[in-house]
Amino acid sequence: MAPNMTKRPVGAPSVLFNEDDSEPSVVDEGNQIAEGETVENNKYKPYRYQRQIVWRNVALFVYLHIAALYGAYLMFASAKIATSIWAILLYQMSGLGITAGAHRLWAHRSYKGKLPLRIILMIFNTIAFENHIYEWARDHRMHHKYSETNADPHNAKRGFFFSHVGWLLCRKHPEIKEKGRGIDMSDLERDPVVVFQMTYYLLLMPVLCFLIPTCVPVFMWGETWSNSWFVATMFRYTFTLNMTWLVNSAAHMWGDRPYDKFINPSENIGVALGALGEGWHNYHHVFPWDYKAAELGNYRANLTTGFIDFFSKVGWAYDLKTVSTDMIRKRVDRTGDGTHSSIWGWEDKELSPEDREEAVIINRSLVG
Repeated sequence: MAPNMTKRPVGAPSVLFNEDDSEPSVVDEGNQIAEGETVENNKYKPYRYQRQIVWRNVALFVYLHIAALYGAYLMFASAKIATSIWAILLYQMSGLGITAGAHRLWAHRSYKGKLPLRIILMIFNTIAFENHIYEWARDHRMHHKYSETNADPHNAKRGFFFSHVGWLLCRKHPEIKEKGRGIDMSDLERDPVVVFQMTYYLLLMPVLCFLIPTCVPVFMWGETWSNSWFVATMFRYTFTLNMTWLVNSAAHMWGDRPYDKFINPSENIGVALGALGEGWHNYHHVFPWDYKAAELGNYRANLTTGFIDFFSKVGWAYDLKTVSTDMIRKRVDRTGDGTHSSIWGWEDKELSPEDREEAVIINRSLVG
């Protein structure tokens, strides 16, 4: 989840963190394959992939993280409380533009949104600046279809750093371009909100991600330009990026696998809290069409689900897709790692003894 793409449609603008349009280096030396690299599909000729660093992206991300660290210092040293609140609000808005928008609505079609909601999510998504919806959704569909292979844009088998940010610092593996041509994006090409954002992205993104977030604190409550830039813009933007990246890295490495022990994606509550509910990743990779992206029965670690449910009550979100308890139980019994415990139910390990003692049990069995 984050910027990069496989193939840009005709007329769509290139954006900041994309590599250029030239093809990556593919070297054929006696059909040798580089260490750690495999060819997943026999119809493609074996090759040795040479990793090429995109130094422009390296420089940009180094600056972003240095600026973000300085912004974190200023948040406590000199920035006004209103500026910090503004930064947190922007983080929540931009995060929802990714989680409820690019991810659950557009990439997975796990629910449908009426025009006003789609416009709101498009604006939030542009504030996030993780490339426009079309590119983000295309990369994510590749990630699910070819997870943990060379055709996965942020293949976690290449290590934490690569799956977190390294995939944005080097040219893509050739299999991403080869297999990416088969990803169906026709649904997004028919969505006028997606097309509008893609067409005007290079105008909308600087204004919504950088200009407005910096100017509002200065003109609304007299913040300094320095505090506004480094706190509300640089720290907020870089923090949001890293929360998104943790879904690709940490949630593919650490945590339980109660639904499918044979895949890398895991249940990671830390990532879920930082990424607004996207850390329940074992469940999500097993049931990617569930609009909740989790089995949770409340919103304490899944703010995105609460957001979607709110707009469902308003009538702007509809056709919400989820998974039956029976289907979940069958999958847990068949492929789970044994850590599932009827989450958020009677057998939940977090259920307090007081609640268990005071529970009313009707027609209690006298056996056992």
